[in-house]
Amino acid sequence: MRAVWSGTIGFGLVNIPIKLYSATQDSRLDLDMLDKKDHAHIKFKRVNENTGKEVPWEQIVKGYLYNDEYIILEDEDFQEAAPEKSKIITIESFVEQVEIDDIYFETPYYIEPDKAGVKAYELLLKTLQKTGKAGLGRFVLRTSEHLAVIRPKDNYLMLQQLRFEQEIRSPEDLSIPSSSKISKKELDMAVQLVESYTSEFDISQYKDTYHEDLLKIIKAKASGKRRTVKKMKVVHTKSSDLFDQLKASLGNNSGNKKRAS
Repeated sequence: MRAVWSGTIGFGLVNIPIKLYSATQDSRLDLDMLDKKDHAHIKFKRVNENTGKEVPWEQIVKGYLYNDEYIILEDEDFQEAAPEKSKIITIESFVEQVEIDDIYFETPYYIEPDKAGVKAYELLLKTLQKTGKAGLGRFVLRTSEHLAVIRPKDNYLMLQQLRFEQEIRSPEDLSIPSSSKISKKELDMAVQLVESYTSEFDISQYKDTYHEDLLKIIKAKASGKRRTVKKMKVVHTKSSDLFDQLKASLGNNSGNKKRAS
C-alpha cells in the first residue's frame, strides 16, 4: 500500500509519528468512454476558454473568485492557512464511540506507526480499547481540512474522516406523513417477520454481485451471444393488503429456513 498522508498524532504531550493508508478500494468495473461511431477513446482536455488551446498541468493554478477578481493561491498559501494541521493530528477530545452518529462517517484509513512511535502507538491503542473511547481531531489532507475520529480496531488504530455538522442537510424539507393508524396485529406480525429474518451481522456474506453479473454480460457479448433482459414489475403494497402480505412473507421465510436447514 502507498501512504496518502504522513505526520504525527498529538496525544497530550505525546507525539506519535504515523502514516495513513486508504482502507478501501473500488470494486467497480473500469469502464472507458468511447465514441459510439468508431469506439475511439474519449479524452478530456484542459482548455483555456479564451484561446481554445490546451493548457499543460504545470501552467494550471488554483484561484478563488473574490469581488469579481480571481485570487491565485500557491502551495505555500494552503500550508500557511493551517501549518500545524498539515503535519499533526491533535486529539482535541475523547468521546464514547457509540455517541457518534453514523451519518457523520466518511472515508476510513489505516494508521501505521513509524519505528520511533511504536510504543506510544500501542499505548494509545490499548488505552482506547480499555476505555471504549475514540479521539477527535482535525487535520489537512489534499488542501482541505477534515474532522477525524481515531479509534481502535483489532490490534491497530483506524482514522475515520467525519463530516462537519454544516455538511449535513436538514431533514425538515422531507414530506414525512403524520402518524398512520397501525393496528396491533400488523405491528406484532411485522416484529415477528423481522425476528424471523434476524441473524448475526457477517459482512462477508454480502458481495458486490452486480458488477460480477455485468462482467458475465460483457463476456457473453464478446462471444457473440445475445442478451436477454428480464422484465420486472414492482407492485406496491396497499394499506388494505399490509397484514396479508406480512403474513405471507412470514410463511415464505419459514419455508426457506426449513429448506435451508
